[in-house]
Amino acid sequence: MSLLNRRFLFAVPLLALAACGFQPVYGPGGSGTALQNAVQVDAPDDAFSYTLVREIETRLGRAASPRYALALTVDTSQEGLAIDSEDNTTRYNLVGDVDFALRNISTGQVVTSGNVENFTGYSATGSTVATLAAERDAQKRLMVMLAEQLVTRLYAADLTR
Repeated sequence: MSLLNRRFLFAVPLLALAACGFQPVYGPGGSGTALQNAVQVDAPDDAFSYTLVREIETRLGRAASPRYALALTVDTSQEGLAIDSEDNTTRYNLVGDVDFALRNISTGQVVTSGNVENFTGYSATGSTVATLAAERDAQKRLMVMLAEQLVTRLYAADLTR
């Protein structure tokens, strides 16, 4: 394949991205730049939401003078997965669901809203201490995953509303 053909094949996808309105998140005017240090997240009210808020603030920064307010509703549940012959549950799934709404503080309008959900599991076959440690680790992993999903959804939002 000639060098000219290679350049053409490389340029076509870039032109297609430019035509569809593709814009880098952290580029000038991108949503990542607009949200950085500009989002005030609702105060947490339990251990789950504390971890979630901490992870969101790690990614977006803490706002000294916020332009947006992020409201969160965190719901978690635990499901037994594996039950042995003695009726002991040996594995659990921890399911998390977060409803969110990002509101422009100056206009009061909701810019974007939605829901993210995910799950993680942990084993309950060890000692009581090991099981509690596995459960806490699963809780943290779940909130980290939900924060990643939520921030990705915020980056994809159209902030011009």
